[in-house]
Amino acid sequence: MYFDSAYVAKCYLNEPDGQLVRALAREAPGLSSSALCIAEVACVFHRHVREGTLSAAQSARLRLLFLDDIENEVWNLIPLTNRLLHRVEFMTRKLPSSCYLRAGDAIHIVSAAEAGFNEIWTNDRHQLAAASHFGIVGRVVSHA
Repeated sequence: MYFDSAYVAKCYLNEPDGQLVRALAREAPGLSSSALCIAEVACVFHRHVREGTLSAAQSARLRLLFLDDIENEVWNLIPLTNRLLHRVEFMTRKLPSSCYLRAGDAIHIVSAAEAGFNEIWTNDRHQLAAASHFGIVGRVVSHA
């Protein structure tokens, strides 16, 4: 199962839909993301400290837990290579001008596709809308 960085972060934080994402992760046969999530999740932890929803000590504990999970292969991280970045560049040439796409979102979508996933789990509305242009289904947890 491929999670973007927002869903990876929800596995460690009590954010909206965090419980649903953690339940989904527990049922997954494996969890994958782009190596980009190391930087992006660190920034999410920092944002929570800045906003006052986490203390610096809580953030430090969560960072260590996340890095331990990477070390223990809870997360299979797809390497961020020049080849993958060139694939992002190539794929964006084909996008319609109406498609709103940020670099991080494109990296996640192409990482998922290159690793053989046909779905990407995210709550990012732009990423969800763009995924189909790359042959990927954007999925979001639901309260159903």
